[in-house]
Amino acid sequence: MSSLSRRDVLKAGAAAAVSPAMISMLGSTAQAADPYADGKLIDGEPPKPQKGSFTIAVLPDTQNYSERYPETYKSQTAWISDSKKDRNIACVLHLGDITNNNAPAEWQNAQAAMKQLDGNVPYFMVPGNHDYSDGGGCRDRTTLLNDYFTVGQFKDTPNFGGVYDKEPDRLENSYHTFSAEGRDFLVLALEFGPRKDVVRWANEVVAKHKDRAAILITHAYMYYDDTRYDWKKYGTKQIWNPHNYPVAKSTDNDVTDGEELWNDLINKHENFILTLNGHVLKDGLARLTSTTPSGRNIEQILVNYQMRPHGGDGWIRLLEFRPDGKTVEVFDYSPVLKQRNEGAGNRFAFQIAGA
Repeated sequence: MSSLSRRDVLKAGAAAAVSPAMISMLGSTAQAADPYADGKLIDGEPPKPQKGSFTIAVLPDTQNYSERYPETYKSQTAWISDSKKDRNIACVLHLGDITNNNAPAEWQNAQAAMKQLDGNVPYFMVPGNHDYSDGGGCRDRTTLLNDYFTVGQFKDTPNFGGVYDKEPDRLENSYHTFSAEGRDFLVLALEFGPRKDVVRWANEVVAKHKDRAAILITHAYMYYDDTRYDWKKYGTKQIWNPHNYPVAKSTDNDVTDGEELWNDLINKHENFILTLNGHVLKDGLARLTSTTPSGRNIEQILVNYQMRPHGGDGWIRLLEFRPDGKTVEVFDYSPVLKQRNEGAGNRFAFQIAGA
């Protein structure tokens, strides 16, 4: 049974009524037998980008590195910094769960790793559920994020746009701009399970930047079965939905999930091109293309490596934006293993809508 992929089981489940518990067991069994059974590891870096391309580097769920493998985290950011020129790296997007337990020692490790990018490659971050409350329990919105990554630190950088208007000294919700190869972008970085008024602010930010292609990063949006998180439709059948965390219960359910973000934010604007999130386990990979009322296709991607050996084996996702203005080539590379993964869920291409 370990030879069955998770998606094979999900497809079979529609006809054979395979239970979620069985899917979980099969996935765990396969991963224990071979953590890269669904991959195709090849020595060496991905090919250098085409002339006129640029790259966005993605760091999801560094929590295990911050807690137990800080040298792996440093290897990731050192490689990104060293590769900026050769790969024309425009920015780094961190998808949350920066730490595992919201503990000072872990934040110090994260700070030391991200510092290697300072002054060379701009980076934009969001908190994940593990970055909230004592022990990372996500019981409320308290976090040590702002003790180690401050608004002041980012405010004087050329890419900084602003933060949530009701929390001017907090970095949980921010926006940034960058330009690469003649193309202008907006990165909207939202907290775990964004509050409803944060979504109000986010709409205002996107509306003011209609001339920029918008990218949303937030910790929990896509689920592992290629659907969005949708509490109203699936409830607890989708594990790890923000609505099912203590912070939701302690704030009168003032959180939003992927489906709500699609309806209340993304679907209201004509300049979104992409969403990225981490958070979700199983194989940590999912994709969905959805169409807005005007016919624009928006790519939505889940990527999370924390289930791999040694806390994640140092994998980085590279998004290479090709000069045709439409094609994005996706590569997964580990500077720790010095290998790339060309499995179907790790090496693919997609098309983005025009801004």
